[in-house]
Amino acid sequence: MTAATPAQAQPRGTVYLVGAGPGDPELLTLKAHRLLRCCDALVHDSLVPKALLDLVPEHCERHFVGKRRGHHSVPQPSTNAILVELASRHRTVVRLKGGDPFLFGRGAEEAAHLAARGVPVEVVPGVTAGIAAPAYVGIPVTHRRAGSSVTFVTGHEEIDKGRPGVDWRGLARSSGGLVIYMGLHNLRHICQELAAGGLDSKTPAAVIQQGTVVGQRLLVSCLEELADKVEIERFTSPAIIVVGDVVGLRVPACCPDPADVEMPIPF
Repeated sequence: MTAATPAQAQPRGTVYLVGAGPGDPELLTLKAHRLLRCCDALVHDSLVPKALLDLVPEHCERHFVGKRRGHHSVPQPSTNAILVELASRHRTVVRLKGGDPFLFGRGAEEAAHLAARGVPVEVVPGVTAGIAAPAYVGIPVTHRRAGSSVTFVTGHEEIDKGRPGVDWRGLARSSGGLVIYMGLHNLRHICQELAAGGLDSKTPAAVIQQGTVVGQRLLVSCLEELADKVEIERFTSPAIIVVGDVVGLRVPACCPDPADVEMPIPF
């Protein structure tokens, strides 16, 4: 009998970086649904509704690695190590991430870590909340009458990036519209910086809380009043912020009903 090679002696599974979508289970892709139904191990974050977790088989090994602002329950290096270890024991490992895994979800970091260690990795894109949440309240993120560009930007940055933060004043001059993720905590500062950059204080703006799921709320205002109204109405995360003339082109009649599922509160 021929001796097994190291690769044969230690077979590896594949890690699938799967986008869970914005919350409504019906927006999950067919490929993501198939992988959830057959996975041997699941690693998931905070923004994943229970309805999706219920899809996995009973034998599936589960790991929660959710993060919250100011408190990372599982540090990123630990998550990376978990994925590598699971791939050494299981054939199909699903890393389930809210929205799209490569949009503000650290999916690229995890993919690079896995690839560097010889672990097969595949990305399964998901519907991002930055498009879906505005659509569910009738706001198009692009429109021929409202500018020729849209910028997706995070409002909550890591302080140890080693480079300057978001240039909000520059964005005020260069983008036709803004879709801001994780920006509620810094909203007042963001609005002040956009105004300082020259964005008209009367520019339409909106906040969508719990987009696409039960508890969805919408606040429409103008830039100069947005932060005050968010505080008065007690809007909370998760929320998507849209700034630009596209908000003024909202079409309420085309709004689908939010799904009857609850989205976990991340912070």
